[in-house]
Amino acid sequence: MKKVILAGVCACVAMMLHADMCIKNGDKIAFMGDSITQGGNKTPVGYVNLVMSGLKMFGVDTAVKIPAGISGHKSVQMHGRLERDVLSKKPQWMTFSCGVNDVWHGRNGVPLDKYKELVSNIFDRCDAAHVKVIVLTATMIFEDQNGELNQKLIPYNAWLREEAARRKYPLADLNADMQSELERIRKTDKTPGNKLTRDGVHMSFPGDVMMAWGVLRAMGAPAADKARFVAMCREIPEATKLSVPMSINEKERLDAVAKEKGMDASSYVRSLIFGAK
Repeated sequence: MKKVILAGVCACVAMMLHADMCIKNGDKIAFMGDSITQGGNKTPVGYVNLVMSGLKMFGVDTAVKIPAGISGHKSVQMHGRLERDVLSKKPQWMTFSCGVNDVWHGRNGVPLDKYKELVSNIFDRCDAAHVKVIVLTATMIFEDQNGELNQKLIPYNAWLREEAARRKYPLADLNADMQSELERIRKTDKTPGNKLTRDGVHMSFPGDVMMAWGVLRAMGAPAADKARFVAMCREIPEATKLSVPMSINEKERLDAVAKEKGMDASSYVRSLIFGAK
């Protein structure tokens, strides 16, 4: 009887954890985008994988990701591969991140009118296939909002916001989030260099966390849980690696000592620094 009650309590808690999330257990989510999205799927702390980890934190344990980010792609290419990479896989959801390359690529980019036409058609086809869309505004092109490329990006993102509102799509306003986060960081960090990206465009760990949280908020994650989410991200195993120069003799001695302890070299070094686990 106690086991039955406990199981019921656990089920109720799980339901409460994700009662407000639009993503439900068993849903498939396609992540459509460019290199930022492709990179967001490559490491445990890329934004795509952080979204999936965040869903688990909120009790959505069995959602399935469909990676659909390809480096260099613009609205033209995403329009062309929508059926192959998304619709044919029959997801319930698609996150849509498109606009950086349309502007960044200059003469080889996509003018606003053509962008609107292509993206509108992508959304129409998703609607027809009953794939629900979560719109992501395009993140900044270099970390200076006054820069020429970011100024050119403004109308693209303005249209995405308007279109999301018109179609009643969830919106992750990542461009606004990025500007706000940079402003917050620069109040105390006056050192030069990028704060959220590796190269001004592609995300570093803080940028991936920012993106993932923005997407999760659009999915229904409670604002009050941001600190808990960030703390979870910082504890993800294998998020980063430390390379230590050593000679062949030193490496062989390390391997030998680790073997005596019944460990590989990495586990042995971790046990010395962080204690046995």
